[in-house]
Amino acid sequence: MGVQIHIRDKSFRKGQTTVHALQDIHLEIADGEFVTVIGPSGCGKSTLLKIIAGLDADYNGIVEMNGVPIQGPGTNQGFIFQEHRLFPWLTVEENIAANLSLRDREIRKKVDELIDIVRLKGFEKAYPKELSGGMSQRVSIARALLREPKILLLDEPFSALDAFTRKHLQDVLLEVWRNKRITMILVTHDLDEAVYLGSRVVIMKAKPGRISRIIPIHLPFPRQRAHPSFQEMRQNVLKEFETIEAPPLMEGLGI
Repeated sequence: MGVQIHIRDKSFRKGQTTVHALQDIHLEIADGEFVTVIGPSGCGKSTLLKIIAGLDADYNGIVEMNGVPIQGPGTNQGFIFQEHRLFPWLTVEENIAANLSLRDREIRKKVDELIDIVRLKGFEKAYPKELSGGMSQRVSIARALLREPKILLLDEPFSALDAFTRKHLQDVLLEVWRNKRITMILVTHDLDEAVYLGSRVVIMKAKPGRISRIIPIHLPFPRQRAHPSFQEMRQNVLKEFETIEAPPLMEGLGI
């Protein structure tokens, strides 16, 4: 059944003003689908992810997973932030296990499998200070996957990385998706990333935050950025994106 999102309104107060972060968001995501979300700053992309994750329940509407309302954080929803948020005193394998014991055979097996999937073999005993930014994000992805969530939510996880590392991690993420067939929703400002990863691209606009258009990406995997069909699809998404009126800067509002 997947995820059903129906948000009538998400607002908050800023001084004497009511800011409508989201309004009339209706989106259904199938099990195993990879959806990317793009839009200008302040259109509510991160707020939308937090609501799906159960981290923000102060809104009018309902979000369901397989027909069951999401009423708070849980193991069914994995979340990857922009920063890796690793524990500096734990090794790679300990960070992935977090509060679970590596002495448990099943946990040990799952951790080892995930280390292979995110391409960190040989770095099991390394500490976060010994890792690059890209490696640290791979640890975060593995940690979220260990709990076997039904959906993985990613809030611009590669935004602070250089272009080469970013492209590498996009391929790692696709490999994880193909292996696990887990539902993924990724928020990004990178149009190429949205087209490269998504089966559908959700374009949002601001004031209030709402869906402008949803564009299916009918391209087989693996995708080639230089291929004419990819460039044509990219231009289609860009054309739609450029029709969105740029909103005033809303930095620091957490949306």
